[in-house]
Amino acid sequence: MFKIGLAEDDTKIASLIKTGLQEHNYSVTTIPDGIMALYAFQEEAFDLIILDVMMPGMNGIEVCRQLRETNKDVPVLMLTALGSVDDKVLGLNSGADDYLVKPFHFKELLARIEALLRRHAPAFTQQKNTLSYEGIVLDTYSKTVKRDGKDIQLTAKEFTLLELFLKNPNRLLSRQYIAENAWDISFDTGTNVIDVYVNFLRNKIEKGFDRKLIHTKIGMGYIMK
Repeated sequence: MFKIGLAEDDTKIASLIKTGLQEHNYSVTTIPDGIMALYAFQEEAFDLIILDVMMPGMNGIEVCRQLRETNKDVPVLMLTALGSVDDKVLGLNSGADDYLVKPFHFKELLARIEALLRRHAPAFTQQKNTLSYEGIVLDTYSKTVKRDGKDIQLTAKEFTLLELFLKNPNRLLSRQYIAENAWDISFDTGTNVIDVYVNFLRNKIEKGFDRKLIHTKIGMGYIMK
């Protein structure tokens, strides 16, 4: 899990950003003051820093300048309501890697964070391509699946079905949900195609292993646990 330091004195904005990033599997530490932020960023290792410009104690520009004296590598994304060209240049010249003007859409913030991590953290791309659970490792880039290091050969539809389960561990998935998300069709109660493919998948990822992972909830659907 990648660790993000968020320096933002507006508690509402900080809470919204933190909640959104946590939903995308980031660990987020929030700091409401510039001096406190500089100390935290110098003492603790973060994979990325989000830095508001206008903060009490010390503004984000100065925090970034001083941080760069000791840490030139951590990517810094600056947030500010100041959107002139001169303001952006000032932020970038202080050592920031990117600059986002408030108000912004969370999707854009997330995209910029991922772009920075792709450039600065080689492990990020590999992690984004990988889904894992209880010994199963699925690579969405190479389209390979392993369980406890053993290669498992799946058809395209079985692969899509397993990917859906891995994205929703410990969550009950109805047949309708599976049909709509793995087949992109409405569920036909007169067919057992979902059950057939779940059984195909079970045979391939569970045969020869002690732990059974895909469980049936009669009349409700399936759950990976």
